[in-house]
Amino acid sequence: MKTKKVKGFTLVELIVVIAIIGVLAAILVPSMLGYVKKSKVSSANSAANSVQKAINTALIELDEEGKDVGAINTVTGSGSGISNVSAWEAGDNASFFTKIKNYMDDMDGLNFQAACEGGVCKAVAVAVDSTYTGTYPGGCITVDNYKTYSGASKLGDALTLAKAKAGMC
Repeated sequence: MKTKKVKGFTLVELIVVIAIIGVLAAILVPSMLGYVKKSKVSSANSAANSVQKAINTALIELDEEGKDVGAINTVTGSGSGISNVSAWEAGDNASFFTKIKNYMDDMDGLNFQAACEGGVCKAVAVAVDSTYTGTYPGGCITVDNYKTYSGASKLGDALTLAKAKAGMC
């Protein structure tokens, strides 16, 4: 009687392969989680840089229109509008926000605070969501300390860090 040789893997071989995949997953997953945090913090810092550039461009336009932008020290706002500009008429906030929004692709969900000096925006803190906050100049908020500055309620603390880095303190 002829026996047919069955091709395939044995149970032991399958268990060994599954064990190897499990060990590799146990090593890779924690390191991948670190990359996600780094990219989100980097994205928040990039958003702060974009807001800073948009505010500076808007300040230049307002200066060309004859507005006294040198008196502005702080700007506070969100994706829906500016809630406070120091030394500024409340009616002009909408115009200022429109100019800022012209230079930002997507401001939905952002909360920001900016520090200005001499008509130039020098430091910005942005809360992208309830977890990740970024600053300009960058490097103030890292993967190690981002939880300390999480959310819109901590923007003032994050702005203080950015101002120190910008030499405003």
